[in-house]
Amino acid sequence: LYTVERLHTVESFNMCVPLGGELTLVQELSSKPAQKLSRYGWYGNIRLTMFHIPDDTVVARWLFTVTRGSGFNCGTHNVTMYMRWGAPPVIDPVGRLFPNNTVTSPVLSLNLPMTSSQSNTTFNLSNPAPGDWYLAAHLPRDDGRIEHKGFPSCSYLFQPQLSVRRAVDTPILQATPLTQSASPDRPARLRVFVPEFVSSLSVSVSGCTWGEGLMNGDCSLSLTLGSSSPQGGLVRVNCSLIGCSAVLLAPPWNTWIRVTVDSYHSNRTTAFSISVNYTVGCKPQSVGMSGDDYINRLHGNSSTTTSPGNGSVVAEAGRHNNVSSECVWSVPVLREELDVLSVRFSPINGPNVTVTHTHPTLLTYPLNTQSTGGTLNLEITLNTTNATLGNSSVMACLSSWAPVLALNYSHPCHTAVGLSVNVSVPGTVIRLPFPQAATWYLTLQLFCNSSDCGNVTVTPQLHVSACIEDCGTYGECRLLRSFSYLYAACVCKAGWSGWGCTDDITAQSYGRQLTAVLLLTLSNLLFIPPIVIAVRRCYITEASVYLFTMFFSTFYHACDQPGLTVMCIMDYDTLQYCDFLGSVCSIWVTVLCMARVRDTFKHMLFMLGTLLIAMSMQLDRRGLWNMLGPILCAVLAMVTSWVTIYPCIHRKQCYPPSWRRWVLFLLPGLASALVGVCVYVFAETEDNYLYTHSLWHVLVASSVVFLLPPRETDSMNTWSPGVCGYTLCHSTKEELYTVT
Repeated sequence: LYTVERLHTVESFNMCVPLGGELTLVQELSSKPAQKLSRYGWYGNIRLTMFHIPDDTVVARWLFTVTRGSGFNCGTHNVTMYMRWGAPPVIDPVGRLFPNNTVTSPVLSLNLPMTSSQSNTTFNLSNPAPGDWYLAAHLPRDDGRIEHKGFPSCSYLFQPQLSVRRAVDTPILQATPLTQSASPDRPARLRVFVPEFVSSLSVSVSGCTWGEGLMNGDCSLSLTLGSSSPQGGLVRVNCSLIGCSAVLLAPPWNTWIRVTVDSYHSNRTTAFSISVNYTVGCKPQSVGMSGDDYINRLHGNSSTTTSPGNGSVVAEAGRHNNVSSECVWSVPVLREELDVLSVRFSPINGPNVTVTHTHPTLLTYPLNTQSTGGTLNLEITLNTTNATLGNSSVMACLSSWAPVLALNYSHPCHTAVGLSVNVSVPGTVIRLPFPQAATWYLTLQLFCNSSDCGNVTVTPQLHVSACIEDCGTYGECRLLRSFSYLYAACVCKAGWSGWGCTDDITAQSYGRQLTAVLLLTLSNLLFIPPIVIAVRRCYITEASVYLFTMFFSTFYHACDQPGLTVMCIMDYDTLQYCDFLGSVCSIWVTVLCMARVRDTFKHMLFMLGTLLIAMSMQLDRRGLWNMLGPILCAVLAMVTSWVTIYPCIHRKQCYPPSWRRWVLFLLPGLASALVGVCVYVFAETEDNYLYTHSLWHVLVASSVVFLLPPRETDSMNTWSPGVCGYTLCHSTKEELYTVT
C-alpha cells in the first residue's frame, strides 16, 4: 500500500516525523501471516520473519500482535523477540556456550507480556538502516514435556506488521556546498554516496544564520552520519559557535550514507551551508580492458591435462607484478556455489597468497541474501616450509562493507574481526554464524621485527557451510525455511546443547545412554509371552502381528537413540513407520479377537483395518485419531458382538458370563491398558522418556496377556447352561444353537 503526502500530514502517523524542506513522504505498509509460537528448545522453535526497509526511510514502526488461545492450560507467558539487520539474529536464550572461535553480532531484544487474550506492542526506529531486517520470536524455554498431537494445548499466534515512511526527493550532498535549513521540528535530511576505495568521509557544517538572514555565530546544530542498526555505526557531533565537522572512518563502499542535521534551539530556524569531502585511499593496479580475464586459467584448473602454460600459472600462484607501483594488492577470487547454503571462495591463481610487510593484500568475498542462513568459516594457514619469520606474524582482518587497509601492530583491525598466524601458531580459524549480506573483505599483512623480512605465503580458505562442523557428534544439522528464506541450525542430542552442540554441561554420560537403549529395546521382549499365548490358543494371525510389533519397536528405539549407542538396521523413517503401524495394528487385532466374531468376518476386518491404518499412518503417523479411531471401531465391534448374540437377548446372559473371567482377566487387562495410556499421554518428558516409555511397553504387553481370550472350543465347553433339563450346545462351524 503506497500513500503520498506532504510534510504537514505527518502527524497522522501518531508520532513526530519532521523533515527539512518540502520533502515528499511515501508510506508503505507490509504484513506477515500469523504464525504459531513454540517454546524455545533449539533454534528451530523460533518463528523467523523478514522485512525489507527501503532506502531513505525516515522512520519504521513495527506492530507486534500476539493472540492467545482459550485452552484450559493457557498460562501467562512473555513473548521474546529479537531483531537484526542484514541476517537472522544469533541468539542464546538458555545461556549455553558457543563453539570456540565463534563471533556473533549484537541484536535488539524485546519482550511482550501476555496480560490478556490479545496483546500488542510497537517498536519505533528512526533512520533505520536500509535492507533486510530479520525478526525472531519464541515463547519461554521448553519445560521438556512431550506433547502428543491432537490433544488440547494452548496456542499463541504471532503476527508482525511494518509501516515505514520514506522521503523520495532527499537532496544529494556533494563537494559543492549546499544551503539547507533546520528547526527543532524539521531537521534537514540529506544523503551522500560513498564510492569504492574511500578511506574516510568528512561532512562539514558552517555559515549558520537565523532570524532575518543576519550572520550569527551560534550554530546550535547536531550533525549525524549513518543509519540506526544494532551493529551501531552512527557518528554524531554537536556544532560549536562557528560550525562542526563529522568524520566517518572506513565508510561502507558503494552505499548511500544518510546525513541528518538537527537544531536544538526552540522556535528558531537555522540556515547553514553543508559540504562533503572524500579521502580516497590506495587503489589496486588496474587490470585493463585487454588484460587476462582468468577464463583460460579457470579452464586450465578444471582440466585433467596440464600444459606448460597451465603449469606456469600454478607455479606463479600468489605472486604479484609491479610491486613498487601498488599500495594494496588485490587478489581475484572465484566464487563457487556447491549446494544449498554451501559456497566456496578460492583465489584464482591457486590456494597460496603472497603477503609482504610493505603493502596489504586484499581479497574480496561477496555474500548475497541466500548465503546469510549459513555459517561463514575462515581458516588461515601459514606456509612454514620456506619462511623464516622468527617473532614476526601475519595479521588478518575480516570486515564487511569496507576493508581495513591501514593496519598497525597495536590495533591492526579496529572493529573488524582479527586473526594472527606465526611460526608457533601456524593456523587459525574463525566462524561467523548467519553472516550479514554484504561484500566481505580480508586484509593480510606481514609484521616483522626487522626492516628486511621478505615475503611469506599463506593459504586463506573461506567458505559458507550450513552449520558449524556439521553440528559435531552429538548434533544434527537441519535445513529450515521461513517462507522463501532458507537457513540452518543444529538440533542437539544426548543432553548436549549450544549453537554447535559443543556445550556438555547437561550432556548424558555413556552409561546413561547405554541404560536408555537397553531399557527401551529390552522392554519390548515382554511381547514374547503374548506371542506364546496366542500361538498356544491358535491365534496365529495375532501372534504374527505381535512379533512384527516387537521386532520393529526394538530396532526403532535402537536407531532412535542419541549419542554413541545407536544401531540402525535400515532407514530411520522406515523403522518409525513400521513401529507405529505395528503398535496400532496390535491393538486392532487384540480387540477384534475379544469380539468373538466368525473367523471369516474377523480376518476380513483384520485386513481392512490394517490397510486403513497403513493409509492413515502415511498421512500423519503422529495424529491422535490414527490410534483412537481403530480403538473405537474395534471396541464398538466387540461390544456389538457381545450384546447381540442369542443368549444375551433371549436368555439374559451375555458373554462372557463368568465373573472369574472379569475379575481375573478383563479388569486387570483394562486397568493395565488404561494406566499405560495415561503414562504415555500425560507423564512422558524428555528427561524421563527412557523410564516412562519402557513402562508403556511393559503395560501394553501385560494388557495383551490378560485380554487375549481363551481358545474358542474351551470357552464354549465352559458355557453350556441347562434349559429345562436339556443342554444348550454350540456349533463352531455354523454358529447355530440347537437343543438336544
